[in-house]
Amino acid sequence: MSRPGNFPSCGSSSGGAPRVLAAGPHALLVELADGEHAEAFHAELIRRRERGELPAVRDIVPAARTVLLDGIADRDPGARDRLARDLASWRVEPVSRAGGDPVEIPVVYDGPDLDAVAALWGVGADEVGTLHSRTAFRVAFCGFAPGFGYLAGLPERLHVPRRTTPRTRVPAGAVALAGPYTGVYPRASPGGWQLIGRMPDPAALWDPAREPAALLGPGTPVRFVPVGEGGGPHAGAVPEPRGRTEPTPHAGTPSPASPAGPTPPAVGPRAGA
Repeated sequence: MSRPGNFPSCGSSSGGAPRVLAAGPHALLVELADGEHAEAFHAELIRRRERGELPAVRDIVPAARTVLLDGIADRDPGARDRLARDLASWRVEPVSRAGGDPVEIPVVYDGPDLDAVAALWGVGADEVGTLHSRTAFRVAFCGFAPGFGYLAGLPERLHVPRRTTPRTRVPAGAVALAGPYTGVYPRASPGGWQLIGRMPDPAALWDPAREPAALLGPGTPVRFVPVGEGGGPHAGAVPEPRGRTEPTPHAGTPSPASPAGPTPPAVGPRAGA
């Protein structure tokens, strides 16, 4: 359980200024104003670590409104406290959306909630796939299940609530919406998100024999590609994940999910709850 550290300047989560909390003896939890600030702060941490400007940290793990720095090396007394003060004083630029080629996810837009989502969006059911596939997505963070990425990018007018009654089983490969997020279920599980389509072969989302095991890691740009009922020519053309130094959730990761399916951690916005 994280608790406030005794730092002279721990900042505030309002207005984008980070609030830094102690999380056990070797970790810090940085709270941000919203998901965009958390994503930008995570990107800045990665940049500084790559430039050698960050003390040794084992894991940097983003979430809905937080970033956890775990395994902070404490080679001299007060190192973590000094890092906390530095983090609280950072002013971080918004994350750049320019980047490499996106990971393309083939999807058949035939989900059981397609009509409900169309009604919420005020469009025809055949337009849902068009609007969704034209959106540039980016993995904000990972959680719930191994290989499950919370994809941000939908404009606010296309945010939808979770289902009132969750399903006891959502099939692997289901493409789903809840709140500001899109997700693709890597394996069958209970779920309360709105299902708009399916990835014909979801095996690429999580492969323990591959490094990294997760196809979708934090910061990865993603594009959904509509394919036909049978999968189409691009159905099997999911690229290999890029090499990343960041950890991805594994089978031993505590899940933030309830029986209603993937839910962002409590420190972040609940997806349409």
